[in-house]
Amino acid sequence: MIEISILSGKGGTGKTSLSAAFATLQHNITVADCDVDAANLHIVLNPVNTTDESFTTGYKAILDADKCTQCGLCVDFCRFNAIGWKDDQVVINETYCDGCKLCSRLCPNEAITMIPSDKSHWFSGTYRNGLMVHARLAPGEENSGKLVAVVRDQARKAAEAAHHQTIIIDGPPGIGCPVISSMTGAQVAVIVTEPSRSGFHDMKRIIEVAQNFNIQCCVVINKYDLNIHMTEEIEQWCRDHHISLAGNLPFDAQVVQAMLNCKSIVEWQPNGSTTKAVMQIWQHLQQLIHVSGKEAINHHAQ
Repeated sequence: MIEISILSGKGGTGKTSLSAAFATLQHNITVADCDVDAANLHIVLNPVNTTDESFTTGYKAILDADKCTQCGLCVDFCRFNAIGWKDDQVVINETYCDGCKLCSRLCPNEAITMIPSDKSHWFSGTYRNGLMVHARLAPGEENSGKLVAVVRDQARKAAEAAHHQTIIIDGPPGIGCPVISSMTGAQVAVIVTEPSRSGFHDMKRIIEVAQNFNIQCCVVINKYDLNIHMTEEIEQWCRDHHISLAGNLPFDAQVVQAMLNCKSIVEWQPNGSTTKAVMQIWQHLQQLIHVSGKEAINHHAQ
């Protein structure tokens, strides 16, 4: 089974658009939207969910007003300022609560209990070209790296059950824990960047992270024709550091029109220049995976 992780050092580079294009190039594809903090791939692929499961990100403190004697001990010791006074009554701000459980241990009257914070959900189902697993992290919740791990695990199980050979992972931007969770174990990481100074800088950061996990990287420059000079600088840097250049995508207003119609650019303009560029990038990836697979086999044999 091949797992291709689509990543970007910063948001807004076109990572999700490329993921949607890959997901609709052929049938029998499993897609995992691991950008759980701001999931949006489901808007384009419009999956029919057959599974909806809650995900516990931690715990929240709940106050029983009948048991509370207003001693204020919890207010004094809460380091997150989640417990305070309002109209001479102790109140808990759920948004600030970090779920550390200290207040529930300190309360002499056992007026505070901890309940699971399970407002986040993960989903699995089908879309027009295959299977999809995605999730939505509730506002203000943490542990998104763990939720990403759940999405990837469920995607693998779904792909194995359906005998799918390819999983497309739409990862989150940046270099944090959710990104690491979305790339580890993948055969290749496709780094989508843009021809700007900030895009170039953040591309180098995510490549460094991927290389620390021994993940093979390749670069796609989106909207390359908006700044040819910067595109050439990125290409030269990739050549100097032996990073594979998978291809460049032109600026194309039809990509926006495709998304507005809940389609990928491949579906919206199957004979367009951007679609042809996407297909060339896909072919490059297949060759890259094939070569790296042979090298891994040869290394194991030695």
